[in-house]
Order: sequence, then C-alpha cells, then structure tokens
Amino acid sequence: MSTHKITPEQILNLKTIEAILNEKQTLTLSPEAKKKIVKCRNYLDKKLSAPFRAGAPPIYGINTGFGSLYNKSIPDKDLEKLQENLVMSHACGVGEEVPQEIVKLMLLLKIQGLSYGYSGVSVDLVDSLLVLYNHDVIPVIYTQGSLGASGDLAPLAHLSLPLIGKGEVYFEGKKQSAESVLKKLKLAPLKFKSKEALALLNGTQFMSAYAVWCLLNANRLMQASNMISAISLEAFDGRAEPFDTLIHSIRSHTRQVFVAKEIRDLLEGSTIITQKKQHVQDPYSFRCIPQVHGASWDAIDFFQHTVLTEINSVTDNPTIFPEADKIISGGNFHGQPLAIGFDLLAIALSELGNISERRIYQLISGQRGLPPFLVANPGLNSGFMIPQYTAASIVSQNKQLCTPASVDSIVSSNGQEDHVSMGANGATKCFKVVENLERILAIELFTATQGLEFRRQIPSNSPPGGEKGRVGKLISSPTIERIISNYRKVVKFITEDKVMYEEINKSVDFLRNQNSSL
Repeated sequence: MSTHKITPEQILNLKTIEAILNEKQTLTLSPEAKKKIVKCRNYLDKKLSAPFRAGAPPIYGINTGFGSLYNKSIPDKDLEKLQENLVMSHACGVGEEVPQEIVKLMLLLKIQGLSYGYSGVSVDLVDSLLVLYNHDVIPVIYTQGSLGASGDLAPLAHLSLPLIGKGEVYFEGKKQSAESVLKKLKLAPLKFKSKEALALLNGTQFMSAYAVWCLLNANRLMQASNMISAISLEAFDGRAEPFDTLIHSIRSHTRQVFVAKEIRDLLEGSTIITQKKQHVQDPYSFRCIPQVHGASWDAIDFFQHTVLTEINSVTDNPTIFPEADKIISGGNFHGQPLAIGFDLLAIALSELGNISERRIYQLISGQRGLPPFLVANPGLNSGFMIPQYTAASIVSQNKQLCTPASVDSIVSSNGQEDHVSMGANGATKCFKVVENLERILAIELFTATQGLEFRRQIPSNSPPGGEKGRVGKLISSPTIERIISNYRKVVKFITEDKVMYEEINKSVDFLRNQNSSL
C-alpha cells in the first residue's frame, strides 16, 4: 500500500484523487505542511496569551460565540469547552446517510484544507483526522442539514464527532459507536484547543467531496455516452456526414469538435457507416451528437475548473495570516461557486440522458429495417418496449432534479447569515442525476447492441463488387465490435421475452466496472 504525502506545494487534481482512492493509499503530512501548521498555531497561541490580550478586541469564534452570538465574549477557562460544544450542538444532520466513499473524500479534503497552515489548528488535530482516514474509520454523516454557506456545518460536525468519542462510525464493515472504535485503536478522545472545532466545521468539504465524486463519474459517463451513441448510430444505420470535420471547423466549440472526432475514430473501419444510405437525414438525436454531447462536456470542464480551485483553497473562517499579523473573519466558506456549478453540471448530465432516451425511442420504433421493439416476434413478445419506458421515467426525474438550488436562499442565525448558497442541496441532487444518467446509458447500451445484431442481418445497400441485392453480414468498427464482444459475456442477445431488469442491472454493472475497455 503506497502513501500520498499531503504538501502545500502540490496541487490536488482529479487524477491524483482517483489514484489515492483506487490504490487505497494512506495519507501523511509533509514536513512543509507540519511546519506551516505549527507556525500558525504558535501565532494564535501567542495572540491569545495574556500580554497580547490586554485591550485587544475579541476574535470571532475563538473567544466569542458563533453566528449571531458573535458579540458574546467567552472567558479563557471556557475556550476548549466552547469548541466541544460547537461540534455537539451543530451535529444536527438528518435524512439518508452520506455514501461512505464520499465521507472518505470529505476526510481527505478536510486534511488538505488544514494543511495550508491558515486555520490555527494543531498538528495533533490533523494527525487525528489522518488516523480516521488511514484506518478506514468512516464517520456516519447525513445528507440533510447544510445550507452551504457557513461552511457545511452540520455534515462537518458529524465528521468531527468521532474525534471526541461521540457519534457513530463504520469500521471493519459495521456501524459502531465512535467511542468503542477509539478504544479498539487505543486512542483517547481529542481535547480541542481554541479555534480547532471551528476550523473543522467551517469549510466546503461536504459540497466539495460530492463535487469530486460527481466529476469523476461525469467524465467516465461522458466517455461512455460517446461510445454508446456510436453503437446506436450503427444500429440505426446513421450517416457519417454530421461528424465531418468541415462542419465542426466552422463552429469550433472545443468539445463539439472533440466529440465529432471521437465518433469518427470510434467508427473507423465499420462497413455499416460506409454503406450507401437510403435516407437523406438522421433525427437530431443522432445528427446532433457532437453539438449536444459537446455542450455537456464543456459544462463539465467549467465545473472541473471550479472544483479544482475549491479543493486547493482554504475555506474555513476566520483565517490566520501570521506573516501579515492578521486574523481575518471573511466568507471563504460560502458555497456559491459550487452551488452554481452543481446546477450547471446537473443540467449538462441530464441532457446527456435526455438525448440518450431519444435514441432508444428511435431504435425501438420499427424504422430502417429494424423490427418493432427489437424482437423477432413482436406481439407475442414485447421486447424492448418497457426499457424505453424506464429510461423515459428516469429522464423526467432528472428534469425535475434540475430545478436550480443556487437561486434559493433562506435567512438563518437571527439574520446574521442572511444569504446562503444551498449548494449542499445542489450536491445531493446532482449526485442523483449522475446515478440516473448511468442507468439511462445502460439501457441505451442494452438497446443499441440488440439493434446492431439485427442490423448485421440486413442486406447491405452497397455490396462489394456491385452485386445488387447480395446478402452480406455487416460489421461495425473493430473498436465497437470489441466492446460488444465484452458486453455479450455478461448480457446476451434477447431472442424472446425474459425478466429484463436483471439485464439492465448487468448493463449498469458493465458500465461501472468495465469502463476502461470503453
């Protein structure tokens, strides 16, 4: 098992995160990170010492209350209790549990954020988070409770509870009390120093972890959607001209051009795409694949830039600048960049599902020599009639989930927190859209491969040597044939009606586990 060293000098990117997760790397702090953390903590301790306190104004959240209680001064003897109370009182999450893989990301991103040395925490605190991460102690966190503005307060409170021996965690495959797990690991509950709990709770790591997960899967599904649409194009006997480089050179949106080239490459060597066509034009869901897929991919790229900026930033409050001799209370915890990005990403991914379902519909409609519902004996067999219903239902749910969260706000903390991002709601909605898109694309793959089997049996419109009416088995490109060969190992051609949800689930698993072959 390898180790990833967290250091302020290294930019955290999606490729690095994916490697950390897939290779189950442990985490450690670099000497540079420890030095910065210690320097900041020493500066804060000095500021809180008696000689510096005389006549000095209170520091928000360090020797004052929180939120609208900012004007309540806290005696020195209660500063540690103040931090413990903060974690307990803010752990108000409800609803479904956050998936464990996202909680793991939250731990990673919280450690990363604290490593820059602007938060005033001790190395002991960060080491405690590292213990949770490296021993796969996964705090139980709930999806509802964050407004996405004062940081993700409630979810991050649940993330922090196990440090003081409270709350629940998953450990060694089962849910347990954090207190009992700390005992198993021979660890004592942490005693917070001033500012430490506030540094844990202020931040955007709930939203950011969902954003990283959504982006990793969005990029995977984007690639899959291009491949699957190429299979659908072959099954529908689509035309090659809409992907010609000349068309896209005069409307040069970056990802539109890229998708068109990718489709051309995927179809290289196909005898289906090059045969003479009897139809002059294809429906938009085929003809406009580069324009629609490309626009979605451009949106993914935009959000990726936002997220990479966010996860390599300091988002707690107040932040401490020892070199400038300043402790500044600001608003870096406000999730507006992520909130707007989640809404955009949800729309972009929803549209990939939308156009995918339209291709499914075209394939089962009995056009271009394909049998109705893609079954040899329609009537007795319903074939692929109802998988399209399922896809249509999911597509409509995605449309409903695309109602933007970022345009909403609600006043909290007695008016002190009077504009919030609702980015946490945007995050959980977008998560669902990603899951839904995977299912829609799986149904298109299921349908397109069925259609392509029938396409292979239809006489070629432009047979070799000009033998009019010659029956020859058409084949797709080597790339597509390889994908179908892999797919057929888990999902067979449907000759007559069978229990279809099992085949759809197998198709979902194929996309999830075999995407490297796409």
